[in-house]
Amino acid sequence: RLHLVTWNVGTASPPPDVTSLLQLDSLGPTMDMYVIGLQEVNSRITNFLSDLAFDDPWSIFFMTVLSPLGYIKLSSVRMQGLLLLIFVKHIHLPFIRDIHTHYTRTGLYGYWGNKGGVTIRMSLYGHTVCFMNCHLPAHMENTEQRLDDFEKILEMQFEGENIPSTLDHDVLFWFGDLNFRIADYGIHFVRESINNKRYNLLWEKDQLNMAKKKEAFLQDFIEGPLQFKPTYKFDLYSDVYDTSEKKRKPAWTDRILWRVKNLCQHTSKEGEFSEEEQAISVTLNNYISHMSYGISDHKPVTGTFGLELKPLLSDPLVTLNPEGEWSAERDVLISYSAVPEFPSSAWDWIGLFKVTFRHVNDYVTYAWVEDDEVSSNKDSKQVYMSAAEIPDIGGEFLLCYYSNNLQSIVGISQPFQIQPNRTFLEKDITQEENSWTQRPDNLESREEF
Repeated sequence: RLHLVTWNVGTASPPPDVTSLLQLDSLGPTMDMYVIGLQEVNSRITNFLSDLAFDDPWSIFFMTVLSPLGYIKLSSVRMQGLLLLIFVKHIHLPFIRDIHTHYTRTGLYGYWGNKGGVTIRMSLYGHTVCFMNCHLPAHMENTEQRLDDFEKILEMQFEGENIPSTLDHDVLFWFGDLNFRIADYGIHFVRESINNKRYNLLWEKDQLNMAKKKEAFLQDFIEGPLQFKPTYKFDLYSDVYDTSEKKRKPAWTDRILWRVKNLCQHTSKEGEFSEEEQAISVTLNNYISHMSYGISDHKPVTGTFGLELKPLLSDPLVTLNPEGEWSAERDVLISYSAVPEFPSSAWDWIGLFKVTFRHVNDYVTYAWVEDDEVSSNKDSKQVYMSAAEIPDIGGEFLLCYYSNNLQSIVGISQPFQIQPNRTFLEKDITQEENSWTQRPDNLESREEF
């Protein structure tokens, strides 16, 4: 289950609550992956430079919301105001590989990144999946420029060997502030159609729908029905369309589309797909806007998808476990085994993480698989971790094996408990007792300020 968000946030700070945006209050099964594409993230030079050194406020915000629920930030890519974040449940980490990011500037003839696309691709259970967050040129008359820019973004190539081009991925998701407008109709007809919820009257004049009928490179992209109000342009903190002097005509600028490669290759064949051909399928479960969010002049749009995959990978490359019962009072052992074809490296490491860790660098401590190895045989190896590195307070943790060659986590243990250090606990209790005995018995013994 994949939940995809696109939102032009108009340089605003994160809202106080995103429960409905992320469907965290849904009664159905939880999501396996969140893909969050933002446009116009505050990109003043000072912000951008500090955001390069540290995570930007939006990334920190979503990590704070999602990490306690068992999601980690798998990858992110930023280009000025464009930001793409991917979060996944722990359980899927060993089956996500070959993660690569890319960005393409199209503003100022490719010299400025205020417009363009940011992209993350990966192998998911052996299938290639690509996510592309775009911010295309604005204004009614720039349809051709939008299409030209999107073609340029599609042509970009990831660095690395054997990585397919964008359109050669098994599934490609294309979303963002695509800025397509509603042509021909006047503002009064458009607003009247919206007020009467007769959105279908506007579909045939939507510039993206019109382009899909003419442009060959768009015809394989699928989109759900636009059964929600156009998401641009609103007065801030309201669901009232633009009342400024410009009175912009409402438009579905914020969109989510997708393309399944095997559907493109087999559409000419008669009848149903065979079992072999349908190794991956995408189902749109809902496609909606979220009118309650008013921090920008755009409303966010979400698409919830079911991805049905025949796993080409069903076993992790590395299996690892803590040896025996762990305590913060003594050195501990980790055992692990790898499949024969695993490309190990001296730079591989095993990290100890809190169960609510946010991203791959959020480890408590780590051990090098070669330098800290204590035993090895054909079936498994053992690595030690020093008690000095383990948190005295103990708690619930898990172990992750990070592959330097594959630049990803390739094995993850079940969560387990680390017993606290008794000396630390006793010291803590003693300190608390001392603080009580040192408190003044009456107000007269306090210093006056």
